Amino acid sequence: MRAIFTLLIATAVAISAGQILSIQVLSTHALAAGSPEAVEIPQKEGGRLKAMLFRPEGQGPFPAVVALHNCTGLNNSGGTLGSRYRDWGERLAKNGYVVLMPDSNSSRGAGSQCATRSRSIRADRERVADADAARAWLQSQSWVVPDRVALMGWASGAIAALWAVRARPQPQPQSNDGPDFRSAVAFYPGCRRLNNAAWSARVPTLILIGRADDQASAAVCQQMVAGARGRSARVEIHVYPNAHHDFDHPNRPLQLRTGLAFSADGSGRVHSGTNPAARADALKRVPEWFSR
Repeated sequence: MRAIFTLLIATAVAISAGQILSIQVLSTHALAAGSPEAVEIPQKEGGRLKAMLFRPEGQGPFPAVVALHNCTGLNNSGGTLGSRYRDWGERLAKNGYVVLMPDSNSSRGAGSQCATRSRSIRADRERVADADAARAWLQSQSWVVPDRVALMGWASGAIAALWAVRARPQPQPQSNDGPDFRSAVAFYPGCRRLNNAAWSARVPTLILIGRADDQASAAVCQQMVAGARGRSARVEIHVYPNAHHDFDHPNRPLQLRTGLAFSADGSGRVHSGTNPAARADALKRVPEWFSR
């Protein structure tokens, strides 16, 4: 009787182990297929940072990218991941990068910040903290190469990315959060305040912006980059002649948006839409920048 009971227990354990193994395989397969995974990251000040994670196929370790959303947030009005972020996440994952997209807005119970001038989720503070928390979390994962974590962002997320890699005025104490970001890419950031703060970068940084952008001024960003020469890590800016804001969006017809807190002329009216030529160039230029 005891032998039969032991055999039953062993069989149950074997089935349970098989179920666990099966779940793990399914999870890896789902990630390999390019499906984003929801994760939560503990923050130093308390609370948890919600994020979406894309992983390449295989065990790694892989280089990684922290990607910061614009003022709208990571999700669209229907509550699903925005098509631009899904598109970039899937593309970079196919290129062999882990991509982590922190959701700064919903993690704090906030919706779109685009119509808010005095934001509680500030680009130079809360969003920089989110970028650093995401980097540290990635560097703690066995499937990430710790010293190959890059940073990218769009619009207000690009502003946050530029603040996050800003050259520090004096040597900082050794951090326990791991190596610094390896490089950064900023899509159509507003550069006026950064320029006034004499911005420069401590890691190689690429800025991509459209000449026709009436929300973020390409001319001001060019002035900022020119002012950083000689006292900065490598910084490049590429201006697309006929591109507007959101030129890299996968499928947005050119449209006029109103009621925004920030625009180049102060009216709150800006144009937004895909520019196929600029998008195609960016899709090639960004992975090349990260791979250097």
